[in-house]
Amino acid sequence: MLQQTQVERVKDFYQRFLALFPTVESLAAADEHDVLRAWEGLGYYRRARQMHAAAKVLATEHGGTFPRTVAALRGLPGIGRYTAGAIASIAMDLPEPIVEANSRRVLARLAGYAKRLDRPGGDEPIWQIAHSLVPQRDAGRFNQALMDLGAMVCTPDRPLCTACPLVRMCDAKNSGRVSRIPMKSVRRATKQLREAAIIVRRGVRVLVQKREEGEWWAGLWDFPRVQAAARKIHQAIGESKTLQPLACTQPKALGTFTHTVTHHRITLAVVACTAARMGKLSQNLAWVAVDKLGELAMTSPGRRIAKMIAQPSVR
Repeated sequence: MLQQTQVERVKDFYQRFLALFPTVESLAAADEHDVLRAWEGLGYYRRARQMHAAAKVLATEHGGTFPRTVAALRGLPGIGRYTAGAIASIAMDLPEPIVEANSRRVLARLAGYAKRLDRPGGDEPIWQIAHSLVPQRDAGRFNQALMDLGAMVCTPDRPLCTACPLVRMCDAKNSGRVSRIPMKSVRRATKQLREAAIIVRRGVRVLVQKREEGEWWAGLWDFPRVQAAARKIHQAIGESKTLQPLACTQPKALGTFTHTVTHHRITLAVVACTAARMGKLSQNLAWVAVDKLGELAMTSPGRRIAKMIAQPSVR
């Protein structure tokens, strides 16, 4: 859960998740939908699916226990170099390093390493430095202290060098390069997209669509979407293989909002229409009563739309 997500945001999710799945075996036995529903709102849902897959491997191949080497840990779904080092050092007190955003910055400044870190393999020298420094005992405490130092003292901007216990041995400070180390990453340009979410009604039910492998939010439910400007939404619905067979009425606009997904900013128009036919649905489509949408694991914009149409004025 702490991969790419701050501790304060994770805390409540962590407690609720453990209450639902207190053991590796209980997580392994759970339905993927229930795992995603428990994760909903935390984002980066691929983590939840990989953790579920890892639990199955642990339950079937390791007797429900974690292997005690970094190499074996990295063989589990969703566990890379950072997570393996975290588990090994913090949970098992093995002398393994952790390199993440905060400790990477501390180590780069300490060693005066001024090269790019955001290219493939660019932070390998930092891993080597971390490995040379990690102690044989209390490695977890050392790693967490290094991360805290980066989070609270050796910050990206205006670091508190006068309060840093490593200031005398810091190459970046001694050479006047603190503001230039580590080298700033090149920001990816944000791509603007325009889409429409289609609320297809039939009686008290609406049509929902499960996101497929390779799509954003794979495994979660959402409302069908089309890529179209507002004036062409009706045309796009008529051309959609999913929606065309339903013979939908002229769509009615309900509102517009924006959301972001991995360097994409999406302007999402929300429209509603009525289906004249049920249609022959594929496995990833379902008719669901509006008052049952809360039981589904939904995308964050899908959940927002579900709350919108739950209002009596919108029904």
